[in-house]
Amino acid sequence: NMAGLELLSDQGYRLDGRKPSELRKVQARMGVFAQGDGSAYIEQGNTKALAVVYGPHEVRGSRGKALHDRAVINCQFSMATFSTAERKRRPHGDRKSSEVSQHLKQTFEAAILTQLYPRSQIDIYVKILQSDGGNYSASVNAATLAVIDAGIPLRDYVCACSAGFVEDTPLADLCHAEEAGGGTVLSLALLPQGGQIALLQMDARLHQDHLDTLMEAAMTACRSLSTVLDRVVREHLQEVTTLTAE
Repeated sequence: NMAGLELLSDQGYRLDGRKPSELRKVQARMGVFAQGDGSAYIEQGNTKALAVVYGPHEVRGSRGKALHDRAVINCQFSMATFSTAERKRRPHGDRKSSEVSQHLKQTFEAAILTQLYPRSQIDIYVKILQSDGGNYSASVNAATLAVIDAGIPLRDYVCACSAGFVEDTPLADLCHAEEAGGGTVLSLALLPQGGQIALLQMDARLHQDHLDTLMEAAMTACRSLSTVLDRVVREHLQEVTTLTAE
């Protein structure tokens, strides 16, 4: 275990004082970046992400990329140089980032009503400004808000959360120390209304019983997150409506 760090106390509390199924505090704002068609900033605990959406617009570059029956979704995930304690010289060009970009693309292909925009492209850029676990999840949640801010219709909010074991206890919404603690970590993106899974990723194989337990923990967390995101959207609409009325 991490240099003898006790990830779960005898009383059942985590390093940051949370109970096993408790989510980190979420704060989010929409419409934070004027240049994009939609944008959002989210903090999940100490993980902070900015998402900017452009589109739908014509497919740039070679016409070959356009799809005649739906929009192409282009996702680019990157980490700010200052986002982690380790200083990597080029954090954005690495394999992990292109993997997360690919996962985000799959996730939003499942969530966005792409067939409404044939021969078009939607760009989703996500940057992690501060990293403390759950980068993929924070990216999905920020991007969902940015897509809504851009006025692009979704089948449903897509919410993501991680889960992992410490000994035999499933923990939801892992911080970096918990992710690095050596157990299997699972990330799940969910469309909560219909219960469809947009993406499931694991860093190791799991016994079926254990998989079910972690899936359950992650799905419950995603449902709670969708309530939080829904509140952010409603508050934002309220603000916009008030501003327009004035």
